[in-house]
Amino acid sequence: MLKRTFDLFCSLVGLVFLSPFFLVVALLIKRDSPGPVFFRQERVGRGGKHFRIHKFRTMRVNAEDEGLRITTGKDSRITSIGAFLRKYKIDELPQLLDVVAGNMSLVGPRPEVPEYVAYYPPGVRVKVLSIRPGITDPASIAFRDENEILDRTNNPQKVYIEEILPVKLKYYIDYVDNASFLFDLKIIFKTLRAIIA
Repeated sequence: MLKRTFDLFCSLVGLVFLSPFFLVVALLIKRDSPGPVFFRQERVGRGGKHFRIHKFRTMRVNAEDEGLRITTGKDSRITSIGAFLRKYKIDELPQLLDVVAGNMSLVGPRPEVPEYVAYYPPGVRVKVLSIRPGITDPASIAFRDENEILDRTNNPQKVYIEEILPVKLKYYIDYVDNASFLFDLKIIFKTLRAIIA
C-alpha cells in the first residue's frame, strides 16, 4: 500500500512539474521528424497482463518494421533528437503516465515485450510477473550502456537473449526477493546519480 501511494504521489507531482518540459520535448520531436510524439509498444505487466507503454518517440515511424525489437548504439532508425533523449533517459519519463494508470511502478523489473518474455523460464516468469514492472531497477542501472554493448556484437538479438537477458532476470529475481520501500528509494537515488554522472 505504501509503495502504491508513493508511486502515485511522485508520479502525479512529477507530471505536473515536468509538463512544461514535456511540451518542449514534444515540439522538438515533431520538428525533428514526422510522426507522433509518443511511442506506444505492447509490454507484459503484472500477472502477464499486456499493456501499451508510453515513451517519447526516438525513432522513425514504423521503425520496428525495419529491424529488431531492440536497438544498438548506432541504430540508423534513431532520430537526431532521439539520440539525445535516449542518452539522458528522457524518453522514459512518459512512463509516469503508466504508473498513474496502475500498469507500472517507479521501481520494479523492466517490462519486456512478449517476444522476450517467452524466453523467461516458467518459474522465473511467474515470480518476475508477480509484481508491477518499473521505470527503473538495478538491472537498468547495470545495463545503462546496453545499446553500446549490443552495438559491438555481430548478432545483437542472440547476445541479448543468451547473455544479457539471463543476467537481467537474476537482477529481477533479487529485486522481488528483497523489495522494500527503502530499497526502492535507494534504487531511485542510484538511478538519478547514474543519469547525472
